[in-house]
Amino acid sequence: MLFGLRNCILYRTVIVVVLSVVTSSVAAQELMPRAYWPAPKGTNLLVVGYQYSSGDVMTDQTLPVDGVDSKLNFAQITYQRTFSLFDRSANIQFNLPYTWGVTEGEIEGEFMKREVSALSDARVLLSVNLLGAPSMDRKGFQALRAKPHPILGASILIQAPTGGYDPDKLSNVGSNRWSTKLALGGIWPIRPTWLLEADLGGGLFGDNDEFVGTTRQQDPIYSGALYLVKRIRPGLWASLDLNYYSGGRSTIDDDERFDWQRNSRIGATLLFPVRTRHAIRVSASTGITTRTGGDYNTFSLAYARAW
Repeated sequence: MLFGLRNCILYRTVIVVVLSVVTSSVAAQELMPRAYWPAPKGTNLLVVGYQYSSGDVMTDQTLPVDGVDSKLNFAQITYQRTFSLFDRSANIQFNLPYTWGVTEGEIEGEFMKREVSALSDARVLLSVNLLGAPSMDRKGFQALRAKPHPILGASILIQAPTGGYDPDKLSNVGSNRWSTKLALGGIWPIRPTWLLEADLGGGLFGDNDEFVGTTRQQDPIYSGALYLVKRIRPGLWASLDLNYYSGGRSTIDDDERFDWQRNSRIGATLLFPVRTRHAIRVSASTGITTRTGGDYNTFSLAYARAW
């Protein structure tokens, strides 16, 4: 029983860990391997994560700003529970981040320096496996682990404008608007220990009517991602991560900006057990093509506890 529980915990940990160390924006920028790998019904996860990002990165990565040098820290706590939704494996997740650091650079020829330290926007994620992963107990989960098969899932991520925001500043911890990301994802076994994963999504943004004395609107950002996952042994796996996202042109007081994004990132993730019911995840990523903003490096570390 302990062996089954341990595998459940360590394999399911990745979903929360990956999502617990991203920035405060609902964004296609995120690399999330194993986001639709299921878990037994009733599994609980608590994750504490840290991420360090440096380079051309803002706390709200959808801002159309280039030439920025930032050093930002993100600490987040996440809780997730697996349950049955119409007899399918589903998860509900709550995430609360805190951000601190400094951003500086020239914006339209004017030097800017901004130090931030505040709670960021809270997020709620609901995901459900549509095909290949019905709601299962530990025995069913072990059978899936031993003989993986194709899985199709869907998710909705909602970000609330709860973070710190100063309407007179361009760089803020909070986004001062509601955001939503809708996504479909799939898992295809290549071999029993090799998995190919992919997802397609779109981020939708509400208006920020306090954007430095103006109203800022933004078009959707569409994204796609590929992950090659190697299952090394029970509870230990690694992945190569790649994504691409485009769109997001903004309009400020009816003035359409030339800030359409067309960027991609590459990264790697490693998850390993440290004790029964405990796991550590390490990941890193960098930009490979950048049209507007988003040219930055990240390193993240997270600890997960399951029960």
